[in-house]
Amino acid sequence: MKRLFVIATLLGAAPALADEGMWTYNNFPAAKVKEKYGFEPTQEWLDKVRLSSVRLAGGCSASFVSPDGLVMTNHHCARGCIEQLSTAKKDYIANGFYAKTQAEEKQCPAMEINQLESITDVTDTLGKATQGMSGKQYADTLKAKMSELEQACSAGDAKVRCDVVTLYQGGKYNLYKYRRFQDVRLVMAPEHAIAFFGGDPDNFEFPRYDLDVSFVRVYQDGKPANTKDTYFKWSEHGAKEGELTFVSGNPGRTSRGLSISELEFQRDVVLPKTLIYLSEMRGMVTEFQRRGPEQKRISNNMLFGVENAIKAMKGRHEALVDKNFFAQKVAAEQELRKKVDANPEMKKKYGAAWDEIAKAEEQLAHVRKELGYMEQGQGLSATTFQIARTLVRAAEELPKENGQRLREFNQAGLPALKAQLFSPAPIYPELEIARLTFGLTKMREELGADHPFVKKVLGKDSPATLATRVVKGTKLIDVKARQALFDGGKAAVDASKDPMIALAKLVDPDARAVRKNVEENIEAVVRKNSELIAKAKFEVYGTNQYPDATFSPRVSYGSVKGYMEDGKQVAPITQMAGTFERHTGEDPFALPKSWLKAQNILDGKTGMNFVTTNDIIGGNSGSPMINKDGEIVGLVFDGNIQSLGGEYGFDESVNRTVAVHSDAIIEALQKIYGATRVLEELRPGSTKVPPVKANPAG
Repeated sequence: MKRLFVIATLLGAAPALADEGMWTYNNFPAAKVKEKYGFEPTQEWLDKVRLSSVRLAGGCSASFVSPDGLVMTNHHCARGCIEQLSTAKKDYIANGFYAKTQAEEKQCPAMEINQLESITDVTDTLGKATQGMSGKQYADTLKAKMSELEQACSAGDAKVRCDVVTLYQGGKYNLYKYRRFQDVRLVMAPEHAIAFFGGDPDNFEFPRYDLDVSFVRVYQDGKPANTKDTYFKWSEHGAKEGELTFVSGNPGRTSRGLSISELEFQRDVVLPKTLIYLSEMRGMVTEFQRRGPEQKRISNNMLFGVENAIKAMKGRHEALVDKNFFAQKVAAEQELRKKVDANPEMKKKYGAAWDEIAKAEEQLAHVRKELGYMEQGQGLSATTFQIARTLVRAAEELPKENGQRLREFNQAGLPALKAQLFSPAPIYPELEIARLTFGLTKMREELGADHPFVKKVLGKDSPATLATRVVKGTKLIDVKARQALFDGGKAAVDASKDPMIALAKLVDPDARAVRKNVEENIEAVVRKNSELIAKAKFEVYGTNQYPDATFSPRVSYGSVKGYMEDGKQVAPITQMAGTFERHTGEDPFALPKSWLKAQNILDGKTGMNFVTTNDIIGGNSGSPMINKDGEIVGLVFDGNIQSLGGEYGFDESVNRTVAVHSDAIIEALQKIYGATRVLEELRPGSTKVPPVKANPAG
């Protein structure tokens, strides 16, 4: 995989070049966009885009596309909801879903949508609170102050979510205030066969031919939310080659600002181990699917996620093992350290930061396995166990002062935690047993049969025996049982005979101890010294930089543009006719019957998918692609294979965002699905024209 990264972009060492950067809304390079593209976004324009864009709390992006709360996102972002609403008799993943009336819209069991209402810089407040501190004192004080700010911001309102967002590895902190929508209902989703056409072979590739789209609606007080002032209108004509484009979304995470010691740990330890774990998990899920059609249905979403993660991790690893690329990362860090060392005052303040992080990474290497298998869910991986742990910890944490709790139990985050805990999303015991058996087997393999924690968990049982016993014996699949334990607090949890609760209580002291050690002696050191490095960068290179992604709202800019691959020019836009040319009749290149039936009436020249130079990363899935007028021209759903190294750097010559063309969405809604109700919301008045009907003989 060819990568030619510009050295200045690698560590935020200088103002970003080209169309690089996932920028915050309060630090967007509008003048730079004007210089290159002749259009300067105003703050008013940016505010409208921010309010029209939303975040799926589970890990994707989306946008309002009508005045009545209609939200557009990817099919793969709504898969959880679609699968949870499906049954063996009504498989909406395989067959698609369309609510012909508002009354037929189905509530998603576990989906939450967040709209960013305001941003407040709280860097000075946190800096003063932690000044001169280190280690446990620094970690405790920072955690407590963050919780205090978040609680004051949300003010006990369950419809508000507030997060202190760490930017520039701690160089800045912003307080983000979100409006929460928890009544989210499925409106339309196509069949999986077209939403993920090409399957894993085409994943992170281009040319592509996917209709990776779905529509949901947010409700307030039982009625569609009023979003008449905060939605994107649909463009009359979709994206054109060379057109300026903006992506507004929530990139999950980038690591462009990490130190070399942190990157080495990722390259040599984390990524290789994660790839092995995921590959073995793929084997487990694949075997589970062979048990029968129902087993395949209930585990399809898990397999999709695992396969997607494997491909993404491979791309990241390939970037870090590229010698030329890594040498540039090293050179960028050395250049900054040289400038710091040349200034006595700066050297005194910042000079030791890199070495302190390196020492912390060495400590992390020694406890990585225990952290993963005891605390982070690699071993105790079942949904019912995670529910049990939440209940056990809630009983311990909630009586404490807000600032003393584990971060996930702070007052501002409780509404979101409870929404997940009491979600009616279905849990399948057979799949739970398979997952937990796999996790426990890996735990014994990685930690060793003689490890005290392994002995404590398994006792005389095999992984399969223990998993079967606790899953079959638990009542936590019942939401009412969870609610009773949560409401009953510590007394109810202590008295519970539920085997999954008993398992969670058994392991919690060990898991907490590992977590406490990592937070106070490793993460606190990394955070504090990363903050110092960020300040050093500000002093040397200025503040005209973008921060690493943190699954918080960002906006990027670029243009519709092809690229060279293996000496050949890749055109930027595919056409709908190419979808049928790619059809083989065998998965994953088998089009659904609805598409084959409509082939003769579709305009084959309609844009299907396209690529742009916008800088994105995982989490941007579902982001709106808009033009300078703030109109929808596409829907982001992927990056090309070269973009997977975007975790660590950006190369405009080959890194590309992949999007569904807005014209393809309209063509499909009108001619394939007859989704006139959705079409009318996107383009009012468009349904006055008699709909074209598919020719059954087509």
